[in-house]
Amino acid sequence: MTEKEKMLRGELYDANYDKELIEERQRCKTECQKFNTLPYNSEERKKILASILGSFGKEFTIEPSFWCDYGYNIHLGENFYSNHNLVILDGAPVRFGNNVFVAPNCGFYTAGHPINAVERNKGLEYARSITVGNDVWIGAGVQVMPGVTIGNNVVIGGGSVVVKDIPDNSLAVGNPCKVIRRI
Repeated sequence: MTEKEKMLRGELYDANYDKELIEERQRCKTECQKFNTLPYNSEERKKILASILGSFGKEFTIEPSFWCDYGYNIHLGENFYSNHNLVILDGAPVRFGNNVFVAPNCGFYTAGHPINAVERNKGLEYARSITVGNDVWIGAGVQVMPGVTIGNNVVIGGGSVVVKDIPDNSLAVGNPCKVIRRI
């Protein structure tokens, strides 16, 4: 089994020394860099995103700067908007529903590393999917950790660190992020 196959299955894989994964990340980061330097409203920006992303709705906007690892594991629903400085580490799928709004300086991280130092020092990591439902607003500076699901009709308050699933119809804030009331 290849390291990429292990990555996509959620198993420990070698992200640091596998030639295929290194090349894929370098290609993607080169495209992100091009995207980030192009003029606003450039048709070329949309073409670059179309070449990077796994899938997307007809209407979506990502403001620069935008960085991701592979791109093909990112799936955007209809009417997705991200403000500046979005980072998505997409070793596993990251799925956004329809009408998702992401404020500046947010990160979605599927990558994690073993607690065991011997395994970690070998360059091994794992990736767990992130899912964001429909009608979600993610506040500024929010960080979403591996394996999290954020339900439908959710607001995540600015500066939150989301380490556990957030149910539908919730307002959640804090570090760690917790539901403070139902919507």
